[in-house]
Formats: sequence, C-alpha cells, structure tokens
Amino acid sequence: MRTSVLVIGGGPVGLTLSILLARMKIDHQVVESRLAPSPHPKARGISARSMEIFRRLGLESEIRAAGLPADHVAFFRGKTLDDPNYTRTVVDSSRSGHTPAPGLLCSQDALEGVLSVHAGDRVRRGVRLISFEQNDSEVSATVRDERTGEESALRADWLIGCDGAHSTVRTGVGITMTGPTGLNEFLSVRFEAPLGAVVADRASASYFLTGGGGFLAIDNDRQWIYQHPLQGRDPGDIDLIARIRSGVGISDLPVRISGTATWRMDARSADNYRSGRVLLAGDAAHTVPPTGGHGMNVGIGDADNLAWKLAAVITGAAPESLLDTYESERRPLARRVIDISTANARARDSYRIDDELLLGTAYRDSDTLIRTDGYVPAAAVGDRLPHAWLPDGRSTLDLVGPGHVLLTGPQLPEDLRRLCGLSPTTALLVRPDGHIAARLYA
Repeated sequence: MRTSVLVIGGGPVGLTLSILLARMKIDHQVVESRLAPSPHPKARGISARSMEIFRRLGLESEIRAAGLPADHVAFFRGKTLDDPNYTRTVVDSSRSGHTPAPGLLCSQDALEGVLSVHAGDRVRRGVRLISFEQNDSEVSATVRDERTGEESALRADWLIGCDGAHSTVRTGVGITMTGPTGLNEFLSVRFEAPLGAVVADRASASYFLTGGGGFLAIDNDRQWIYQHPLQGRDPGDIDLIARIRSGVGISDLPVRISGTATWRMDARSADNYRSGRVLLAGDAAHTVPPTGGHGMNVGIGDADNLAWKLAAVITGAAPESLLDTYESERRPLARRVIDISTANARARDSYRIDDELLLGTAYRDSDTLIRTDGYVPAAAVGDRLPHAWLPDGRSTLDLVGPGHVLLTGPQLPEDLRRLCGLSPTTALLVRPDGHIAARLYA
C-alpha cells in the first residue's frame, strides 16, 4: 500500500497533523499501536495558540465542551486540598483581547477522543511500526497488526514520527537527543473520589501541596489524578490510598484507584528534525518539562507548521527545500520553551502559567523569537497574524488557510492597522499556519 504521508503515532500531535493534511487534501495514513485513545489524562493544558489552530479546523466548540469550565483554569496552593488557608491564582486570557480562542484544560484522553472522530478511518489502530528504510524517492515501512501478528508493507513519500519520547522513528534514523534527563520522576494515580463538595469554593486545574505532590482535576468532581514525586522510591512501596487521603485532608475518604503510571521529567531536544524523507514532531522531537503546560502545545504547533509545508512540496507548489524551514523554525522554539519550563521546574510552586506564551512566536530569517515578557501584537514578517474582531463577528484569524491568504488594508480593522503600524495600502500575505509571509505595499 502506498500513500503520500505515513504518520507514526496517533496521539494529539499525529491526529492534529492528520486533520490538517486532510483539510489540504493530502493522501495520508496514521498508524497507532494503541487500540484506543489514551486512558490516562497525561497532558491537559491546551494553550490559546493551540485552540486557535483547533478553531481554524472547526473543532473549538467540541474541545471546549470536553474540557473544564473556563473559571476552573486556576492554580491552588495549600497544605491539603481542604486547607482553609489556601491561595488560588486564576489564569484568564479571555480578557486580554489578544485571541478569539483562549486556552483551557482538557485531559488528553478527552482531547484524543474528539480528534479521533475527525481523523476517522485514516487512523489504523493496533498497528505497530517494526522497521523502515528510505531512498531518494520513498520510505518503505514494515508494520505489524498487534491483534493478529500479521506484518505488512507500507510505502510513502514521507514518514513523520509523532511517536513520543521513546520514538521508534527517531531511533531508526539515528537522530540523537541533547539535554538533561531525570529532572524528577513522578507516580501518576488516576482515582475516583467524591471531592466536588471539597473543592466547590476553590475549583482549580492543578492543586499544589506545600509538602510536595498534588492533584490534577479531570472533572473537579469525582475524577482525579494524584501526582506523587518518587525521589528514587519504588512505587509499590507507597500506600496510595493513604497518600491521597492525607493530601485531601480527609482520613476516611472513599477512594477507588483506576490506574497508575510513572513518568520522568526530561528536558531534551532532537539534534535534527529531519533525515531525508523522515521528519519528527511532538515528543519525538522534544521532551518539555510539564511545568508550564507547554509540551503538547509545542507539538501541536509542529503539526501546524509541518502540514502546509508537506502539502506544498507534495503538490509541487514549493521545492523540497521548504521542509528544511520546518526544523529551522520549530527547533529553536522548542529549545526556548524547554528552557522556560526547566526554569519553572526549579522555581517549583512559584512559577506563572502563561497561556499566551506561544502567541508571541515569530519566525525570522535567522532565528525564531518568542516573547517571555507578555504578548504584544505585531505584524512584521514572521509574526502570527494578530487577532482583531471584524464587523461580521469573525476574527482576523478566521480568514487564515488552508492556503496562503492575501489580506488587504481595508480588510483589517483600523485599530489593528494602527497598533501594528500598517497603512490602509499595506497588504499582508499570510501563511496557512497564520504567520505573516510578506508585507506588500501599493
């Protein structure tokens, strides 16, 4: 079987890439070794920039419905979950006016459920990549059906590894990772307990306990995650129910544990994002500490950047060299976000969540820039097109894609032109990912 693009990995990044490619009418297939979306929430924070991408794909309302209410996007700190002397910090980008699609909290299992429906039968589940090889014209892969054990051959023009931190694709092309590992290790426990009344006046996304560890809300009612730092301990030696009760502050709390997982905090980046006809995206290309909630969002941005470039090369609209800009634009960004998130990890409970961090990504000729002092709208080449409301109720971002779009001065609101130093005769050529490709003058 042959396809234009073979995507390995059906997590949030691979599924987003699939939906983007389908929108651009690019033949492709996704293979995922798991039979169903992740049963463990894993990543939860979907930033404003990712929500803008999902808005462009027509998925914003469905994802919001699957996530926590906007007023739950807050961070609790206290000795226990029922500590009367707690502090609560709210994260709300909806009032900034910088985006039509502020971020939210939606657990990865719920997000994958929405994305899987829209990726549809382009995703083959229960299929594992065994090996692959490439030449100048194609990639040949061997995959195995995990249910039957049957192996089959797939051929593609391009192979994209979205297969996570332990990427088979990255290993297969010999790309190495640079950066520290084992900054910390945690036990993640999914459990059910009646805590809705406990958190009714303090509902948050994350609950940091001053003694270490904490809780992550799934629904802020009965479904929860407890995170416990292992610090070299064997997870089997920990009385999980006792730990959860102690962290909540209720000694006889009824608790039902439904699953556990261990994970390690790394801060690594692939030394290359491309080897011939093989490219990496998401955790296969970078492992970002979760302190800040940016890891999955950088991966979703990878998919957005890569999809239109693959489409342009496959359709003959651009030379193959365009794919080199994927690494030159995205790798420096990942490195900067890794540094920010690592600093957050060192700061422990005192760091600030920045929902708008990735709005400030700017692709320049020689580098990728990102503002860390707060997003400021700008319309230079490489900047994300700023958001402004149009008279018909749409955002300027709703004019983007699936191909390049030329926006003339009269199409842009006067306050946006004034803010970004645009004259009425200035036109902006906007890439399919919403970044400005050129400023044109009459």
